[in-house]
Amino acid sequence: MNSAELKEKYGKKRVPHEWRGTDKLTALIVTFFGSGMSPKAPGTMGSLAAAVIAYPMAVLACTLFDFGTDLFVGGKLFGLFINLFFLAAALIVFFGAIPFVKKAMKDTGTEDPGWIVIDEVCGIFMALAFLPSNLIIEYPFFLAIAFGLFRFFDILKPLGIHKFEKLPGAWGVMADDLLGGLYAAIVLWFGTMVAFALSF
Repeated sequence: MNSAELKEKYGKKRVPHEWRGTDKLTALIVTFFGSGMSPKAPGTMGSLAAAVIAYPMAVLACTLFDFGTDLFVGGKLFGLFINLFFLAAALIVFFGAIPFVKKAMKDTGTEDPGWIVIDEVCGIFMALAFLPSNLIIEYPFFLAIAFGLFRFFDILKPLGIHKFEKLPGAWGVMADDLLGGLYAAIVLWFGTMVAFALSF
């Protein structure tokens, strides 16, 4: 056998990745700029990428709106902060990603493949929806906590999250992560309020 025949018989055949079955823009969006293309734990990589980008987003929110994106409901020691910037970001990603996720799955003949991680991005943004932007800037470790809480709910899918996953098509892909992000946001908010209450 010559070298070409040996390579054909014993060489590793390059199998195209599934995302190559759709157009580049769709692949870029659903993999969140390639973070979902990680060969290991793409969901974790997508969530991590979203958590990292959340910091400059918080800085941008404070710069552009002068803390005006945080709505507080409650009393002096216990209340609910609603970060309108991250809440809006989560909802924009949610509804904006639906047609791209739908197209990606149709083009590649897949159902919620691991490389689609735009749903994780939506979940991370939602997990930060009850945390003031200035608090994120001052204490960046909140991003790590939000990341951990979201991944907990995203992986285990408790409290009815798995039911949202069964919604048809792209809606099921996105909805369970949005709900997981909401649960993470509630836990993070409650823990933060308790910590601040105990500090007084």
